[in-house]
Amino acid sequence: MLFKLLFLCSNSQQQAILKNESVSKKYYIIDFDSTFTQVEALDELARISLQDRPDRELIYKKIEDLTNLAMEGKLSFRESLAGRVQLLEANKDHLKQLVKHLKKLVSTSFSRNRNFFKHHADDVLIVSGGFKEFITPVVLPFHIKKENIYANTFVFNEEGKIIGYDENNPLSNEGGKVKLLKELQLQGEIHGIGDGYSDFQLKESGMIKKFYAFTENIERKSVTEKADHITPSLDEFLYVNNLPSAISYPKNRIQCLVVGDVPEAAVKYLKKDGFSVKQASSLEDKQLKEAGIILLGNKESVPVEKLTKATKLKVIGYFGNSKKHIPQDACTDRGIVIFDNIKKPESVAKSIAKFINTGDAFKSSNFPNIPLPKVKNGHRLIHIHRNVPGIMASVNQVLADMQLNIVSQFLMTNERIGYVITDINAAYDKKVLKELKQIKDTISFRVVY
Repeated sequence: MLFKLLFLCSNSQQQAILKNESVSKKYYIIDFDSTFTQVEALDELARISLQDRPDRELIYKKIEDLTNLAMEGKLSFRESLAGRVQLLEANKDHLKQLVKHLKKLVSTSFSRNRNFFKHHADDVLIVSGGFKEFITPVVLPFHIKKENIYANTFVFNEEGKIIGYDENNPLSNEGGKVKLLKELQLQGEIHGIGDGYSDFQLKESGMIKKFYAFTENIERKSVTEKADHITPSLDEFLYVNNLPSAISYPKNRIQCLVVGDVPEAAVKYLKKDGFSVKQASSLEDKQLKEAGIILLGNKESVPVEKLTKATKLKVIGYFGNSKKHIPQDACTDRGIVIFDNIKKPESVAKSIAKFINTGDAFKSSNFPNIPLPKVKNGHRLIHIHRNVPGIMASVNQVLADMQLNIVSQFLMTNERIGYVITDINAAYDKKVLKELKQIKDTISFRVVY
């Protein structure tokens, strides 16, 4: 279509069209180590190749130090790379083991957002100071094109042992990512995502519009303080750039307030799942206003009047018998789900995460219990309303008016509320969300994914 349009236009019009086309095009430059994966691959390769060496711990430490010095900008990348490769004592068999290991260590938020890579296969470039021998087999299953993978390559001897690397590759040098992008001459708006100093250099050089410091796996102060945006997950990056995501709202933006004697296992579970966790000595109004989740230790309580301050609150986790300390009806009327358990504290955290992630309210002490399957290639909408006649008809009429096909629908009620989950299989106009929120007797509404 573009070529046909160009053919019909004058030279000046053609130039204007091509200029607009290049401006509208966006590229996403993504690092591999500690970004696409949770670990530094060369460090992991060392643990495989040196596992039989009696001095392995000393060598591991040297390799990790070389990695960190380069990532913090305190050592040239060339010096760091040469030093690490020299210490590896690795071969092709070790690389096979490494690839198998790395496939299990893809960053959590990358794993759940495969569809982003599928739909933006032409726009995503993996640019790394690591090596194609282990990067390519890890990222290819994510629909990333082989020609869009830029990294170093090892040099092997006849026995398959790593003896060096291609020193002519720009990525083996200090400022290699900048040199590579100059060679590529990408026409469009470029965004960079990474955890290290070499990623920030792209922004420093003026080669990219924005640099996003990725902190899901490691946070380097020397990098984050220079970033345009700190992104604790890929979900956050997709959200701020209005790109399709596996979840509708980044979990790092959902604040979990912890008060009282809450088991550490539960706190760790929610932190690992990506929620922002804050400890507090009591339920202060200012903190309540921002909390999406509250974890309360046994015998802690929430007065009814405090709930009016908790405008973002979606769920309470209680480590004891919540019925004695939490106003069940008031929470239900405000669409706040309660999970409690004194014997299995981690199960409370798991239930909370599952509710936020999928809408599953099974084992709630105050909500209709709906165990839910996960829908693939679709969207899940949650509507909580007062239990009055006609709500389901209103919900379905809105969807019908927007010509949205319902894949599955779940409804449970108690004497106070109705809880309906609707899965649809098509993209939707944001107008539908506004109309669902405006249905009479709606308590709350949200898109899960």
